[in-house]
Amino acid sequence: MKKISSIRNVAIVMACCAGMSAGFLSTSAMAGPALQFGEQGSLTFTYAMQYWMQQKGYTSATDSGSSFDSFLRRNRLTFSGQFDDFIGFYTQLEAGNDSKAGQDNKSVYYRDSYITLDYRDDLRFIVGRFKNTFSRENLEACLEPLTLDRAEVISYTPFGGSRDTGVAVWGNLMDAQLQYRFMIADGREGDVVAKKSPRLTARVHYSLWEPETNYGYLGTYLGTQKVLTIGAAYDKQDNVAYANYPSRSDVKDYKAWTVDAFMEYPSESGVYTLSAATFKYDTGGAYNQTPDTLLAVNSDLKGYYVKGGYMIPGRVGAGRLQFFGRLEKSDYGVTTGTANYYDQKWNSLGANYYLDGQKLKLTAEFAKVTFDTPHPTDPALQDYSQATMGLQFIF
Repeated sequence: MKKISSIRNVAIVMACCAGMSAGFLSTSAMAGPALQFGEQGSLTFTYAMQYWMQQKGYTSATDSGSSFDSFLRRNRLTFSGQFDDFIGFYTQLEAGNDSKAGQDNKSVYYRDSYITLDYRDDLRFIVGRFKNTFSRENLEACLEPLTLDRAEVISYTPFGGSRDTGVAVWGNLMDAQLQYRFMIADGREGDVVAKKSPRLTARVHYSLWEPETNYGYLGTYLGTQKVLTIGAAYDKQDNVAYANYPSRSDVKDYKAWTVDAFMEYPSESGVYTLSAATFKYDTGGAYNQTPDTLLAVNSDLKGYYVKGGYMIPGRVGAGRLQFFGRLEKSDYGVTTGTANYYDQKWNSLGANYYLDGQKLKLTAEFAKVTFDTPHPTDPALQDYSQATMGLQFIF
């Protein structure tokens, strides 16, 4: 009966989102307003919202069963523009996950706020709070993904998450086939660190077909480009934690690396997309000793993901249809006794229905999460299923 109930709820979700999308059709073609200041200055406003309905196979870490939730996954207002030909700016206000798990009226905060200086195509600077330049998937626009969303953990660095505050220098070389980046940022801070040291990140990618020239990537180009890019990055910060925090001893450094590849191939038979990455985060096994309570559980994580997509040629009804799948493996290196309860696999299948490109789309995804050693009492660390229906609107 539980399975039948879940299927019925997902069907209701799909019907509701389909109805809402019809109401947006008349406005989805409009662009956000832009203002001009003199001959070079400009300011553009953009609003973006992702609405999710989600059925999950557990309620909380202490309550098994299933849960249903309806919330705003992302809810953003962006101000961007140019001061002149060389200096630009970007500020993004966020109130994401509003109404998730009953947390209504989330506070608005600055997700990003930075200034850009484009001296030449091979020498550009970013100053402020912006995306870490480590993993490709974190750098892929969350409003232009292939799958429903990024990985929940593996694509985010343990000390900084998706963003950090600092300075980056980057640029395109060899007719933009080769791109380099170097970032100096805060990383892990606070009283729990052994010594405050800067976080250093370097990334490079090489495009064999059409170049990817921007600081951020896309999860899919919807068949508008033929792309084959290989990338690698290294991330480090010294003195991030005490393995023995009570005695303030056994200081640990942090280092990480990733290698990734992305391909999108448009053809008469459809658009084929394939992406993969492997990761290794290393803090010397501090989490398994007696660290501070704020040390991230993914501080010694290793794993990989593979995701692929296929877009049917031509329109299907009012829009374009794209199918996708994802396989992900995460080994946390966290030991409880002799068990590794966090180690898991993620398998998911889904589809995007583009009514107006990424500006108006529906996404459905079904995911199955399995643990190498399910926890005996924590439902969040036991095998579960998750069905999500999402609506995205960008103005």
